Amino acid sequence: MDLYLKVRHAHFQDGLSGRQIARDFGISRDSVAKMLAYSEPPGYRRTAPIRRPKLDAFTSQMDQWLAEDRSRPRKQRHTAKRIFERLRDECGFDGSYTIVKDYVRDRKRTGKEMFVPLSHPPGHAQADFGEALVVIGGVEQKAHFFALDLPHSDACYIRAYPAANTEAWLDGHVHAFAFFGAVPQSVLYDNDRCLVARILPDGSRQRTQRFSAMLSHYVIRDRYGRPGKGNDKGAVEGLVGYGRRNFMVPIPSFPDWHAFNAHLEEQCRKRQGDVLRGHKVSIRERLKADLAAMRDLPGTPFEACELQSGQVTSTSVVRYRGNDYSVPVAYGHRAVWIKGFVTRVVIGCGAEVIAEHSRSYDTGDMVFDPLHYLALIERKIMSFDQAAPLQGWELPEAFKTLRRLLEARQGKAGKREYVQVLRLLERFEIDVLHLAVKDALRMGAVSFDAIKHLILCRVEQRPPRLDLDVYPFLPRTNITTTSAASYMSLLAGGGA
Repeated sequence: MDLYLKVRHAHFQDGLSGRQIARDFGISRDSVAKMLAYSEPPGYRRTAPIRRPKLDAFTSQMDQWLAEDRSRPRKQRHTAKRIFERLRDECGFDGSYTIVKDYVRDRKRTGKEMFVPLSHPPGHAQADFGEALVVIGGVEQKAHFFALDLPHSDACYIRAYPAANTEAWLDGHVHAFAFFGAVPQSVLYDNDRCLVARILPDGSRQRTQRFSAMLSHYVIRDRYGRPGKGNDKGAVEGLVGYGRRNFMVPIPSFPDWHAFNAHLEEQCRKRQGDVLRGHKVSIRERLKADLAAMRDLPGTPFEACELQSGQVTSTSVVRYRGNDYSVPVAYGHRAVWIKGFVTRVVIGCGAEVIAEHSRSYDTGDMVFDPLHYLALIERKIMSFDQAAPLQGWELPEAFKTLRRLLEARQGKAGKREYVQVLRLLERFEIDVLHLAVKDALRMGAVSFDAIKHLILCRVEQRPPRLDLDVYPFLPRTNITTTSAASYMSLLAGGGA
């Protein structure tokens, strides 16, 4: 630059010619002409297009392969090395790898998509699901986490689930709206099959039934990105990556999903104090504009469940999502409805709820409630020891003692009487029945009638009245033969 300054000063102020300047400074007249034409070095300037004698005949073939790659999976596209090998083996190319690599790099750079910076009005949201490894209850597994982002303020909500199914989508919305205390005017989604049953020819979406019900409950306008274009909802896509890197590194370990989600909720609340690049106030301050533009929550939250119909089998179970759940045997072979929540499965018949179980995310699992089968086992008492619903049913030690005494004294009848005692759990809590059984064992009144009497006295808070002289057996009733004289006296009394 110093030489540029001296040459230009000598010409424009001192009036020296280009020939004289070249002689004085010891440079060529072409260099002097360039310095007079440009106020600073212009760099290398190409005057003719690049010629690639060995490559030019193959550029159209390479362009075709690169164009076809746009519709291929990202991990199965041509690299520069693979293109060079194909040109060499299939097309007779005898040039070097370097010129192929340079050409492919330039083509891929010019073919990259460009984006328009967007401005997000307050009161609108974007939603998506992400994945991460977690340890829940000592077991390492994949967590599917729901993410809802308010792009105007960058406020977020994240909640984790064992699976990204319909009920998880719905439950995520319910908890997110409760977290913010308001409902966004619209939410932008991708085309997940839990939400969109079909994309119609005109581009509109045919929603799934439960998703439509949720939108109706909260009065939300749904919007969708283009299929396969995650950048259409870039705010929540960024949130998914942010949440994974910041909330789930190192791999989180919690005793259960409830504790994990409490931690994630606290992290979302803590993040609201951050001031992001390009802003002068915190997320919490900018969130005020979002909340002002959002709608109030409805009076009751949406019932976040999947609703299906089912049929009770001959073994009194109903299948839902690959697992079998028991119902009382009285409903065998009947049609029922099933509500699948994130943590539980509720089964009903008509307007009545007949069973409720903890949700299983295994495959081929059998989830039993022993009480559902006691009435049938009482009738088919020989199945008692092999009844699958009773396997693994942990009862207090007093129940084992009661069964041993009943069977020792009455054999098969004692086993049936023990099942009758267990059936008291259909009406009373296990703790109350346990106390009644211990009282009966202590008093030596070992029978169903005595235990029922003791449990009723405990519930009604009155002292028991048991004749301990006749227990463990009930007193026998003396039945005499009816005499003709007694019969005639009855007739005589009736005639009078």
